[in-house]
Amino acid sequence: MTFLRSGEAVDAYIALRRRVIDLIRSVPDEDSVRVVPSCPAWSTSALVAHMMGVNEDILAGRMEGVTTDAWTQAQVDRHTGESLRQLADGWESIAADFDAVLPHIPAPVNSQLVMDAVTHEHDLRHALGSSDARDTDAVHVALGWLFDMAETKQSGLGQQLSESGVAPFQLLRSLTGRRSMDQIAELGLPASLFEEMLHGSPLKPPAVAIESIR
Repeated sequence: MTFLRSGEAVDAYIALRRRVIDLIRSVPDEDSVRVVPSCPAWSTSALVAHMMGVNEDILAGRMEGVTTDAWTQAQVDRHTGESLRQLADGWESIAADFDAVLPHIPAPVNSQLVMDAVTHEHDLRHALGSSDARDTDAVHVALGWLFDMAETKQSGLGQQLSESGVAPFQLLRSLTGRRSMDQIAELGLPASLFEEMLHGSPLKPPAVAIESIR
């Protein structure tokens, strides 16, 4: 059984990129240096540099060390000093080239790409005080990939999560290490299973709450 919604990944990613570009064009330049609470080593501009940098690296074939800290830090370093508006211009300038490649990214990697991007979309929104876009196609594509990951950890866990009745956005934030164990338990989710499932992954839950679950 698979929960993947890979057929929706291309449109979900394109819509997500448009939302993020529109968002970062709408805020003052000084917001470029806001710290991102879910990624405290990064400012908002560094976070967007990573999001755009994934596209740049795929286009350039720079996939050695993909997903490692060194790979993502190189993306941030390439755009040091750029404002959110400059990053919006840069990301938009490569969009057509990336969109030509996007349909050829195979499943489940395309869904994983959406998962990473939508996780960071909401990291960015939290940093900028926006609570929009919580029930988008990108959220549901990401959850499909995450439920499949849960199934690899324990048979039936993906199904249990998908039928939990918890709002998709809260499931997304819980499964991507943006909810503390206390918050996960408050949502009525199997906290002990989450701890086991996310152990050793970069999606590890924070020790204390970073965002509200309301």
